[in-house]
Amino acid sequence: MIQSMILIVLSYAFGCINGAYYLSKWKMGKDIRELGSGNAGARNAGRHLGKKGFLSTVVIDAAKVFMALLIVSTLTEVSEMVMLLCAFGLLIGHIWPIQLQFRGGKGVVVFLAVTLYLVPVAIVVTGIVMGIGYLLLRRFTIPGMISMLTIPITTWITGHSWTYSIGLLCMLIIVLFAHIPNSRKKENLEDIGE
Repeated sequence: MIQSMILIVLSYAFGCINGAYYLSKWKMGKDIRELGSGNAGARNAGRHLGKKGFLSTVVIDAAKVFMALLIVSTLTEVSEMVMLLCAFGLLIGHIWPIQLQFRGGKGVVVFLAVTLYLVPVAIVVTGIVMGIGYLLLRRFTIPGMISMLTIPITTWITGHSWTYSIGLLCMLIIVLFAHIPNSRKKENLEDIGE
């Protein structure tokens, strides 16, 4: 029990490493949360740091997920529930990082990286749905949200446990909840991916 709690706290700490925030501080000497959409996420980083800033943010945020989950899975024999709680820790740390006064990114990259680590096939389905949605609508927000909804469904259909299916659904709800403040601002409607 104590070991599991330590792993969850460690995962939260990894989640608090925010690629967009630290890249913008390093490259521009500015807080990304004071620029553009105000989100410490990949899309806002891309607006102010260019394509390299976007890609670097995605890599940093995905790498922290893989590193944390790899540590969790190799340090000890953990149950699916503990692995999932560590994934929640990563997401919560990214969205509400303690060292950034609980103002981080929106969690899309972290959610997708967790899915890639736990249920790789779900990312393939998500990518296909996203691609088709973008071709039809030429927008990211609605196709992005719809494509992410396929993750818990694909997880269940492909025979993974209910633990992962329900857990990924709950994580998705948190990510969508994190986007609610932006949905009221026209200029931020394309901020999925923050």
